[in-house]
Amino acid sequence: MSSLENTILGLKLPTDPRWVDLTKFSLEEILSDHAYCEQKAASNAISLVQKYPDYPELVDELAPLVTEEWGHFRIVLSEIKKRNLVLGVQRKDEYVAALMLHIKNGGHPIDRLLDRLLSFALIEARSCERFRLLSEGLEDEYLKEFYRKFMISEAGHYRMFLDLAKKYCPEEKVKNRWKEWLAIEIEVLKNLPIRGDRMH
Repeated sequence: MSSLENTILGLKLPTDPRWVDLTKFSLEEILSDHAYCEQKAASNAISLVQKYPDYPELVDELAPLVTEEWGHFRIVLSEIKKRNLVLGVQRKDEYVAALMLHIKNGGHPIDRLLDRLLSFALIEARSCERFRLLSEGLEDEYLKEFYRKFMISEAGHYRMFLDLAKKYCPEEKVKNRWKEWLAIEIEVLKNLPIRGDRMH
């Protein structure tokens, strides 16, 4: 992904280019991990709706997202079966787990909501970047198109979470906290190994 495209997504640290090469040796694992990422995205959207039912715009935006993310899980699962592969065991997403440690637990409830929305926006942006890398770096032409479609979808989700954050918080506050999240992600990525069997 170009520096311009990273700027559009807000990311400050590009994925190590070796990651795409490593995924070529673990197709079953990367597809399985991708499937579980979609499942967790659906679960996270459900969790937000359950926690903030009194935010109608949020509920309206996330309700269809749940359906879309679960549909993505089914699409990836179908691809796994089509290739005579097996859905592996779900493993801890160390990237997401490390990010979640930085969500504010105290203070005003709106600050906690802001952190949840921005952390999910960040995860979607990073997923979008990685899907882009797969769409360009894989040799399988079908999979390149397969991941290009996911890239487009994740870009929309990233934008949606940022827009929701700006709906409930002053734009300057969102901007400043987003910068903090981008700095947090840099440190998280620096402390994680490059693994071709994981999406993150």
